Amino acid sequence: MATPQFLDEGGLDYIVFDYLAEITMSIMARAKAKNADAGFATDFISTVLKLNLPKIATQGVKIISNAGGINPLACGAAARALIKEAGLDLKVAIISGDDLMAKMDDIAKRAPREMFTGLEFPEPDKIASINAYLGAFPIAAALDQGADIVITGRCVDSAVTLGACLHAFGWKADDCDKLASGSLAGHILECGPQATGGNFTDWQDVPDIANIGYPIAEINVDGSFIITKADNTGGLVSVGTVSEQLVYEIGDPQCYLLPDVVCDFSNVTITQQSDTRVLVSPATGYPAPDTYKTSLTYADGFRTGVMLSYYGFDADKKANILAVAALKRADKALRRFNLGDFTETSIEIIGAQSQFGNFSEIDSAREVCVKIAARHPDAMGVGLLLKEIVGLGLASPPGLSGFAGGRPKPSPVVRLFSYLSSKKDVKIQIDIDGETQDFFDTTGTPFTLSTIERPPPPTYPVGTDTLVELPLVKLAWGRSGDKGNKANIGIIARDAAYLPYIWAALTEGVVATRFAHFIDGGADADKVQRFYLPGTNAINFLVDTVLGGGGMASIRNDPQGKGYAQILLAQPIPIPQKLALAEWMVLMKPDPKMLP
Repeated sequence: MATPQFLDEGGLDYIVFDYLAEITMSIMARAKAKNADAGFATDFISTVLKLNLPKIATQGVKIISNAGGINPLACGAAARALIKEAGLDLKVAIISGDDLMAKMDDIAKRAPREMFTGLEFPEPDKIASINAYLGAFPIAAALDQGADIVITGRCVDSAVTLGACLHAFGWKADDCDKLASGSLAGHILECGPQATGGNFTDWQDVPDIANIGYPIAEINVDGSFIITKADNTGGLVSVGTVSEQLVYEIGDPQCYLLPDVVCDFSNVTITQQSDTRVLVSPATGYPAPDTYKTSLTYADGFRTGVMLSYYGFDADKKANILAVAALKRADKALRRFNLGDFTETSIEIIGAQSQFGNFSEIDSAREVCVKIAARHPDAMGVGLLLKEIVGLGLASPPGLSGFAGGRPKPSPVVRLFSYLSSKKDVKIQIDIDGETQDFFDTTGTPFTLSTIERPPPPTYPVGTDTLVELPLVKLAWGRSGDKGNKANIGIIARDAAYLPYIWAALTEGVVATRFAHFIDGGADADKVQRFYLPGTNAINFLVDTVLGGGGMASIRNDPQGKGYAQILLAQPIPIPQKLALAEWMVLMKPDPKMLP
């Protein structure tokens, strides 16, 4: 939907596309292993370019995309074939060098440790992909040489936008604040309509999501920018929607590490200018690091799971009976075949508030879905669980049902292993219409956290006002996502007056208790980091070992923590009665005649 929407709006200089995530890379790696011409985002070719090339050429809009995935050369070749077939004169640039699989033996000899967990380097024969996260300067170099379409492999999500800024404004490597600001614009854009009402806390205020407007950034030379959307589209552009995207998956907001710059978003301000226009101030930047973050994916056994439904009285209890019995029977089957125990099992009863752990507020549910899942080193091991679940179908409590097209199959577990590669060890190349040239990125400098000056936390107001409790959702917006096996939960106060009370109530210990049922080892406050963003009246939490491995390695219902903000927004927050009354009047919009 986005590309024709943008082209119908007209007047754009660039359209940027972000296709890649760690999960995507592992899927593309398997596709390329089966077919040497595969391993890229085929939708970019079959949908974006094939259906829109004439308008792209007529309007002169530049296209920048990391659709190359694990095979940017094949993606570029497909794009050039389409252009030739259409009889158009468009120059395609392909940026490669992020794929380090050819250097696997040398990397294995160095045996880097996982940068977050310290785990040892995986066995080489299990490795599926190794990709460094490249930056924006190669993209700018391609645009400087007249490229109309730039296709990259793995780069940081925001690089497709920053590359356009570097080309348009002539920013240099030492323009750190501007580089951080252009990266922030890319970060706001990278998840499409998540900046224009998608996944928004106040979802009920977002009109016509079927025709939601995709975000447009009007970027200024000083790094400030406007977020807006096309006319006559649905969605919502507000301080809330843009603020939620700012805190999304950034970890430490004062140390957002990118290959081109280290970003500090803590003092960025967001201001509503009109119904569909929000102004974002420039960010702060520090010199680029001397390394590329590198993501390696590797095989680690197999997983499987099923989702079944129950309805009727005590449906949640019946579902649990079935799930426990299935795992018991599967355990016996494993013994018979001498296969060893499951690596991990999971039972989650959706509809009985299992995602809320000890904070569930219902005693019984009449309609639920039960998810039963397991991991095992052997595909046969998880296959036995599937057979036992089917075998129990006629022995289960009443109310079992489901919608499926056949028994699920075991699937390989793909784990993420992140480490740092020296920029000197990564050779970048730019291919412009068949002519290849080397690109040498800035060397960068080591970055240390000690250079960061942390803002003082919000001061709790002194007073004797009576306190009452409101759920956090009445006082704040929230957005969550993943950083490997960590969950990132951003909370933005709806009003600056609420922030001191939210800060006082949402301690690391309180957050750990909320997620105790998900955190490895339970409610450990040491697993929670808390960061303050005074510019947006926000708090960012980073919760470690809370996603069951994260991504495709997890057998959780929400392996990427996308709904975790919804759990935290239920936390009660004590605030002064007069503030609570003001919030009640805004939300309920009572008749003034009814007020005392």
